[in-house]
Amino acid sequence: MRDIPAELIIKASHGDNSAFKEIYQSCSGFVYSVALRIVNNTADAEEVTQEVFIKMYHNLNSFAFRSSFKTWLYRVTTNCAINTYRQRAKERNRSVDFEIASNQIEGPVPVQPDTAKEETLSLLNKLLSCLSADERACIILREIEGLSYKEIAAALKINLNTIRTRLRRAREAILAYSKREVIKNEM
Repeated sequence: MRDIPAELIIKASHGDNSAFKEIYQSCSGFVYSVALRIVNNTADAEEVTQEVFIKMYHNLNSFAFRSSFKTWLYRVTTNCAINTYRQRAKERNRSVDFEIASNQIEGPVPVQPDTAKEETLSLLNKLLSCLSADERACIILREIEGLSYKEIAAALKINLNTIRTRLRRAREAILAYSKREVIKNEM
């Protein structure tokens, strides 16, 4: 994502639709990418992206330039994505309960083409799925998006030590999951 000039943000916050459109075009891919890594579902990531830009449209005038625009956008995106992830998890739990109660059996899972990139993405999604939403957000912002601990703390509005703790727990969970998979595959 390229830096957004302050003048463009100010214009958009005052209702200039062409300025807002330019911000959208510059940031939408970035927002979608962060959201997808947190929610792990393309439809949900698209929904989160829409929600972020709707919130941005209504609240851009409250952006006070105390942090960078990118940091502010990270915070809005991760908060929306975490909320969506949690909501979908609740819905999945209710859905599983219903399926168990009605003894329905799901059809076969479609087979994905066997390519190195898709295998890597699949493995990444499996590793991320073993994390809580908060840990997932931290590990994505640190390891995939390359933010510093300080930038993550600013984006999520949480203490630096909390970031360190969540990252440590996330790394430990990923390592434990990886070890279980290796043992399971050797048997």
